[in-house]
Amino acid sequence: MKFQWNRIDKKSNTPIIKNTEIDDLAEMVLKDYKPVLLKEPRKIKYEHFLESYLGANLDYQHIYYGEDEGQIFGVTAFNKERLKVFDKEALRTKHILLDKHSVVLDHYITEEGREGLELFTGLHEGGHLWMHPDVYSEPEEQLSLFGSDKEQIRAVTCCRRSDIENFGSQKRIRTPEEWREHQADYFASAIAMPRVTFNPLVMETLKAHGITDGFVIEDAGEDEYYFVKHELTSTIVKAYGVSKTAAYVKLRKFGFVKDGKTLNEENSQFRLF
Repeated sequence: MKFQWNRIDKKSNTPIIKNTEIDDLAEMVLKDYKPVLLKEPRKIKYEHFLESYLGANLDYQHIYYGEDEGQIFGVTAFNKERLKVFDKEALRTKHILLDKHSVVLDHYITEEGREGLELFTGLHEGGHLWMHPDVYSEPEEQLSLFGSDKEQIRAVTCCRRSDIENFGSQKRIRTPEEWREHQADYFASAIAMPRVTFNPLVMETLKAHGITDGFVIEDAGEDEYYFVKHELTSTIVKAYGVSKTAAYVKLRKFGFVKDGKTLNEENSQFRLF
């Protein structure tokens, strides 16, 4: 299924798309890729999704980044590119050639205990590859070299720790680049935890604990806090293989977890003065 969208920012070719629309598209993608993922909660094999469905050339490297730069978790190349990596055996940096449609993940996120981060980062890069080719792709004769001194728009995305770990933050999105990172994050969340299975799973878990309002106020007391941070998020982690952070952010975004301040703000919208 090819990504097509009519509403585009003309200056940057960035799609103008709502979160709910990304949810809809993600379900269409999963239906086309593997419909069973929409029938019950289960972990998606991101490697197979990237390689077999999106046509990505997947690789793992020790991606180099400068001392004053943020750590890079993943890279997506839309054209042939050169990527600077660290060769641990030779204890030096070198450049490797990436083919078109390459996704490179850093070895750091593949270490034991970071399985959820690896899954999310892989799908994040898949979001760029699927949604943003019109932003980054260039004619091959205009090849840009990643890590060179040429001042060109690079046909590559470098997703740093801050891009991945800031998903769900309250920071206002201002630039096209920030919008694209948000879109890739939301796509990753929608593919890993599709709405059609996520919502019923959470509702069943809430009802099983006697919560009938459809949401829990996490700062209402110690019991509520423990339930959210441990039992509820752990249920999602077990079902989808995501990190606790990704599970918690999804719960907040979908309104299943709220705090007292948020609830008061929502209620104030319906008060008559």
